[in-house]
Amino acid sequence: MKISVLTVCRNAEATIARTITSFLAQDYPQKEMIIIDGASTDGTVAVAGSFRSHEIRIVSEPDRGMYDALNKGLALFQGDAMGVLNADDRYHNQHVLSRIAEALQSHDATHGNLDFHDEDGRVVRRWRAAPRPARGFAAGWMPAHPTFYVRRQVAEAVGPFDTKLATAADYEWMLRAIDIHGASLRHIPDVMIDMALGGRSTASLSSHVKHNFEALAARQRWLKSGVVDWALIAKPASKLSQFITLGQVTR
Repeated sequence: MKISVLTVCRNAEATIARTITSFLAQDYPQKEMIIIDGASTDGTVAVAGSFRSHEIRIVSEPDRGMYDALNKGLALFQGDAMGVLNADDRYHNQHVLSRIAEALQSHDATHGNLDFHDEDGRVVRRWRAAPRPARGFAAGWMPAHPTFYVRRQVAEAVGPFDTKLATAADYEWMLRAIDIHGASLRHIPDVMIDMALGGRSTASLSSHVKHNFEALAARQRWLKSGVVDWALIAKPASKLSQFITLGQVTR
């Protein structure tokens, strides 16, 4: 099983090297990284190109944002499975892709745990994933998208990310994969990704609010949720434990 990793970036000169390094350090041999660069004006492409690895492909051209770039990656990847590694994130250790490949031998999709890091490398939030509950996304549950990997047939069935959504297209894409297309899901109970704070849906309070209302719109569309549903409360409330348990969970 070849695993494709999509990395979207623009002006990521300061962080792209550590992301690529963590990919190349993976002990799983059948892998490729596709870097979809949005016509960076800094040294991002030069840094990425300096690795000179046959496992890395670089595409650099203007795009219409992160989800448009991810859609380009969906059209380009050659693997039997795919996932996303953000340009300021990294794999938690060298065994992550091996664990993913193992899980995808028996399931259509997999996901796991994630740590958020500040600029000094300190863990400031811990996302401890749970297996899908009976009501799925309607119960306020969701996987952490940076840990979410699917087989090719799932990606092809789900299709492109919805570029009309500013912050929740990844949420909506996973909802379609799991709750609409019925992808079987394997939970990996390990930290898979070290994620930098400041992502599109976590950068500010307004980003959180926008994300949650876009997620509600996705549930209304696909799950026929009401004007307000239980997940609108349960989803953000579930995040509180990621901070409360910070001092109680060992890395």
